[in-house]
Amino acid sequence: MGLRQLLNGCIVASVGAIAASCATTPAEPVQLAGQPCVRPPVMHCPDTGCGAMVTEQGPVQGPAEGRRYFIDYPCDLKPNEKVTVVMSLHGFGSYGNWQRNYFPSMDYVDKYRIVVITPNSPTQSWSAKDDEYLQTVVNNTLDEVGRKNVKAFWLAGHSQGGMTSRRIVCSDYFKDKVDGFLSLSGGRVGGQPGRNAAGFGPSPQVGAAAPAPRSPAAPPAGGGPPAAPADPGCEFSHIYTTGEHEIAALPDASSWATKYGCKTRVREEDIVDVKAGYVYDTSRQNPANKGWGRPAAPGKAEVFVWSGCKDGRVVADIERMDKGHTEGLEPKVTERLVKLMLSAKGGKVASAS
Repeated sequence: MGLRQLLNGCIVASVGAIAASCATTPAEPVQLAGQPCVRPPVMHCPDTGCGAMVTEQGPVQGPAEGRRYFIDYPCDLKPNEKVTVVMSLHGFGSYGNWQRNYFPSMDYVDKYRIVVITPNSPTQSWSAKDDEYLQTVVNNTLDEVGRKNVKAFWLAGHSQGGMTSRRIVCSDYFKDKVDGFLSLSGGRVGGQPGRNAAGFGPSPQVGAAAPAPRSPAAPPAGGGPPAAPADPGCEFSHIYTTGEHEIAALPDASSWATKYGCKTRVREEDIVDVKAGYVYDTSRQNPANKGWGRPAAPGKAEVFVWSGCKDGRVVADIERMDKGHTEGLEPKVTERLVKLMLSAKGGKVASAS
């Protein structure tokens, strides 16, 4: 004989023993920066022909008047869910949406539970004048996610965005927050490879009476970046990726791996992508230059990871074969980079909160 009683929406049943079940309403997904989460992601490039979309600066109004940015995050993000946060910086002359589709980590935010912030520089070139703005955007994101919910925080940047990430990674603000730095053809920590002697910068274009307008990844006048500075003085994991044709040769050694007592440089299985990346420098293809970059295409990448690094650090290089500086990253290369980031030690933000 059963006894049923309704108490505050819960049904309590007794059949020799008491069992309880209470209907609850699932929590609404978290919305970050007031930006609705949609699939496909807002302003995502199609497989080909992205066009003017790459000059978009994003739907999120930032903390400074007239400055906007992108934020990509899991559409089913739960309150107090643990996530990895990445700030991704574009290169010289570029835009947030070019960077976002060059390194399309947004394609993996649901699968790997990451939050990606992609800001814009109003001058299309990062400088110390932007540092306070970047710090405010990061603070706002960390506070919305909940600092104790940040498994790891990474800086990533292409070209001058990578150089900027390296410049700020050990600054007073970032040094106790950044768990890792991903350099996307923006300089290697631990020993910089030389430039390809055959030519790194874009070729003069046929029919151009004057130098062609800067493209979304064009460098400052004078060519490529200056020689890399000494290794930074703070603690973080480091992943470097580059195109084969933009460097002379990938170094076999890394002083950053030595710093963490890594044991062996292991060549892992090559990454083979049958699908091209989304973007490339469309304005510099007449003629094209291998070092600068040709149209996006499928490809192969060689992966080198140092084993046995202490403190859970990751040190790795990925060389994209037959690629230059500006071809957008292919899907499997992008996913491998994301997985490497997630495999590294994190927790600086959470431990400081």
